[in-house]
Amino acid sequence: MALRNEEDNLVYEVHEIVVQRVGHVPVAKGDFTHLSKKVQRFVAHCVQQFKPRGIYICDGSQEEADEIIHKLLERGTLTRLTKYKNNYLCRTDPEDVARVESKTFICTQNKYDTVPHVREGVQGTLGRWMSPENMKKELDARFPSCMAGRMMYVIPFSMGPVGSPLSKIGVQVTDSNYVLLCMRIMTRVSPKVWEVLGDGDFVKCIHSMGCPRPVQRRVKNHWPCNPEKVLITHFPEERKIKSFGSGYGGNSLLGKKCFALRIASVIARDEGWMAEHMLIMSITTPKKKEYFVAAAFPSACGKTNLAMLNPGVPGYKIQCVGDDIAWMRFDDSGVLRGINPEAGFFGVAPGTNMKTNPNAMLTFQENSIFTNVAETADGGYYWEGLEDEVPKGIGITTWLGQPWHIGHGGKSAHPNSRFTAPASQCPIIHPKWEDPKGVPVCAIIFGGRRPTGVPLVIEAKSWAHGVMIGACVKSEATAAAEHTGKNIMHDPMAMRPFMGYNFGHYLQHWLDLEKPGRKMPKIFHVNWFRVDENGKFLWPGFGENIRVLDWILRRCDGDDSIWQDSPIGLLPKKGTINMSGLSDVREEDLFSLPTHYWLDDTRESRRFLEDQVGSDTPAIITQLLDQQEAAFQKLK
Repeated sequence: MALRNEEDNLVYEVHEIVVQRVGHVPVAKGDFTHLSKKVQRFVAHCVQQFKPRGIYICDGSQEEADEIIHKLLERGTLTRLTKYKNNYLCRTDPEDVARVESKTFICTQNKYDTVPHVREGVQGTLGRWMSPENMKKELDARFPSCMAGRMMYVIPFSMGPVGSPLSKIGVQVTDSNYVLLCMRIMTRVSPKVWEVLGDGDFVKCIHSMGCPRPVQRRVKNHWPCNPEKVLITHFPEERKIKSFGSGYGGNSLLGKKCFALRIASVIARDEGWMAEHMLIMSITTPKKKEYFVAAAFPSACGKTNLAMLNPGVPGYKIQCVGDDIAWMRFDDSGVLRGINPEAGFFGVAPGTNMKTNPNAMLTFQENSIFTNVAETADGGYYWEGLEDEVPKGIGITTWLGQPWHIGHGGKSAHPNSRFTAPASQCPIIHPKWEDPKGVPVCAIIFGGRRPTGVPLVIEAKSWAHGVMIGACVKSEATAAAEHTGKNIMHDPMAMRPFMGYNFGHYLQHWLDLEKPGRKMPKIFHVNWFRVDENGKFLWPGFGENIRVLDWILRRCDGDDSIWQDSPIGLLPKKGTINMSGLSDVREEDLFSLPTHYWLDDTRESRRFLEDQVGSDTPAIITQLLDQQEAAFQKLK
C-alpha cells in the first residue's frame, strides 16, 4: 500500500493495515488505499473474521499468474504438461470433485421467496433454503480464523465486458491459489474493475478451503479442503455468497454458478432481465445471413459441443459467443440482447476429442488448467474419449496418480474432470463476443437426453407454451452433480441446481417478459439422443445438428410451409429437414409421438409441478399441460 505526501510529492510505501481486534496485517501486494470505502470495509471485515497472515490484492496480470503458478509447481499442487505451452494439471483431493448440491443453500427471510410450496410430504428438489439465523450458526462454526496461516487473495472481477451496461461486478476473497488462477481465466480480473465500480455496490464473494494452519486433516494431493464441512450459501437480498470447504470449480469459482446464475437470476428478476444456463452461438447460412440463438441443456448434454459446432453441411459458419451462461435483456427496440458473462470455458473433459468438439480441443492447447484428468508419459492430458488420439501403448498416470494403460479396467480420468481455458483462444469465438451491447437473440432452444418418445425438434406454439416446454425439461442423470439414483431427472429450464429464487415465481417472470412491442424469440426443444429398439441412436448428432438448426432458422424467418401441428407443438413436415447424404436415418421414428408414452409423460410432468411447485405454478402452465393431455386422449 502507498501513501502520498502532497507537500513534497513523495510516495511512502506502507505494507500493512491495522484491523480492529486483529492488529497489523501485511499487504503482500496491491494498494489498499486505492480501494473504495465499501470494498475496504468488506476486506477489513473478512480479515477480522478469517485472520489470514496477509492480504494480496490481485490485478489479473500475467506476471501475477506466473508468480502463483511457480509457487504451486514447487508445492506440487500443479504439474506442468510439458507437451503444451503453459498448460497445467491439478489433481484434487478425491473427496472434492464435483458440485455438492446437498450442501448448497439459498438464505432469505421468507422461505417461499427461495423455494416453492411443495406438496406435503414431498422433498423439494428446486433449491434448498435455510433461514439466515440458522445459517449464521452454521457459518459461525466454520469461518472464524479459517484462513489462519494462509494468504487472503482479493479478486476484483467483472461478469461480462468491463463497463458494459449488461455486466455486473464482484469481489471475491479466497485462500486458494488455484481459485485465483481459474478466476483469472473464467472472469475478467483487472484493476479497471475498481475504476468502473467506483463506490458502487458489488456482489460479495467469500470463499475458504476451510483448512487453517496448523492443518488438522491430512492433505491429499497438496489440496487442502474440508469435505466434511462443505457449505455453499447464497444471500440474494444482500448480494452475498459464502462458500466453505471445497475448491472444486462450481463451489469455489464464485463468479460461475453461484453469482452468474443463483444471485444473478434474483438481480435479473428485480431488474427485468434474464440470467440463464444457456450457450449463445451465431449461425451464418449459405445465404450469408447471420442469426444468434441461445440454448439451455442440462449439464453434460452437449451444450459446449453445440456452442462450438463443426457443421456437417457445407456453407454454414458457426461462431461461439458463450458455452454455458447467458445474460439477456430487451433493448429499447424490443430486441432481446445477450452477453456471455464469463471469460472462459469450464468444460467436462471426458468425451471431448477432435471428432466431438475440435474447436474446444484447439481452445485449450495453451494457457489452460486441467483438473482431475490423466497424464500421458509424454506430458500430455488424457481422458476417456482420447483413445484414438494418443500414441499406441503409451504409459498413462490416472487422476489418482496410479499407472494405467488403455484397455485397463476402470477410468483414467474422473468422469467430472474439467478443462479451464480462455474463451479468447477459441478458434471460432465471435468478434462480438465482448460487445457491450450484446448480440440479438432470435431463438431459445431447450433440450436434454431423452432416449424414447421425444422428437428431434419441436417448436412451441406461443411464448407461454415455450415456457411450459422449458418447465418440463428432463434428462438422463450426468456426472456433473451428485447422482440421485434416478435415470431420468427433471431439470426444468436446465436450471434445477442453479435457481436463485422460487421456481414458480421464476416461471412467472419468464411469462411477464412478453410485452407489447417486444420481439419475442421463438422457443424450441431438441433431442439428439433418441434411440431405437436396440439402443442405437436414431440421429447422428454432432456436426449434423446443423440440419436441425437450419430448420429452426427458417421458422425464425417465418417460413410457414415447413411445419405441421401436433399435440406437443409444431413439428417439421416430412422432407423439410435436409437429410441428404445421411444413411439409415428413419425420419418417421425420429418424429413419432407414441400416444401412451406422451399421456404418461404429460401426467408425470404435471405431477412433478404439482409436487415441486404446487400453488406457485402459473395457471397457464397447468392449462397447457391439460390441453396436451386432452389432445392425446383423443388419439387413443
